[in-house]
Amino acid sequence: MGCDCETCLAKTVLSVFNFLFFVLGTIVLGVGIWLVTDKTSFIALLKMVENDQLEHFTQPAVIEQLAYLLIVIGSVMFFLSFLGYCGAIRESQCLLTTYGLFVLVILVAEVTAFGLAAAYKDRARTETKNYLQTTISNYYTSNDRNQSADAVTLMWDYMMSELHCCGVDDYRDFSLSEKWNESKRDKIIPVACCVQTSLFQPQDKNCPFSPTESNSYFKKGCYMALTDWILYNRNLVIIVAIAVGLTQLLAIFLAFCLCKSIEKYRGMRL
Repeated sequence: MGCDCETCLAKTVLSVFNFLFFVLGTIVLGVGIWLVTDKTSFIALLKMVENDQLEHFTQPAVIEQLAYLLIVIGSVMFFLSFLGYCGAIRESQCLLTTYGLFVLVILVAEVTAFGLAAAYKDRARTETKNYLQTTISNYYTSNDRNQSADAVTLMWDYMMSELHCCGVDDYRDFSLSEKWNESKRDKIIPVACCVQTSLFQPQDKNCPFSPTESNSYFKKGCYMALTDWILYNRNLVIIVAIAVGLTQLLAIFLAFCLCKSIEKYRGMRL
């Protein structure tokens, strides 16, 4: 198709943008499939790195759950970028329209979610806290070296270590977890709730069994800690949200503009 400067620019930007995402999506999808089919080789590869902290990330349950997450993310990236790239290169109105509509649906869903969260703050807080509590109640277990932890446990332990908090409201949330009660032994709180010298290494070895306000964060909930972190970094969060939204708007605009140009050019030929 012959094209003017604006149309060629739109085609080039859309092609390059989606090609990069296509390559990235293919890599993410490939890694996810690799982890599902042969996680033992990945574990062996990580164990070659001399780092005690990596041991927590090489448990089979964690890798398997991470693999399925990567497959979902990679598949979405692969599918959308394939539509956008092939639509731009082949100048296909069908592919470009489908691509634009999919991105538009995602953008509308994001805006709707943010809008509902802002309009119903109290309900959003309640639902968020209930969801976080459910992840603890249903999945959280001990992360000892002789225990098999999953991705949810690892996520909670990492968050508690980084944000210096314990549970959703406080340490009592873990009493609702059947898996934690079965595997905790004499512990009152997880190691991640303690003041640490390094990741998952408590400063006071007795902290999990006898927590105090000086050797742990057992009375500080992660919901408030996470809220404080978001408020402290709200400018960064807003910038990232705006950047993602503008990128999606640009992709939608370019896809539909290119569709219009293709239709106009074909009309001129007729």
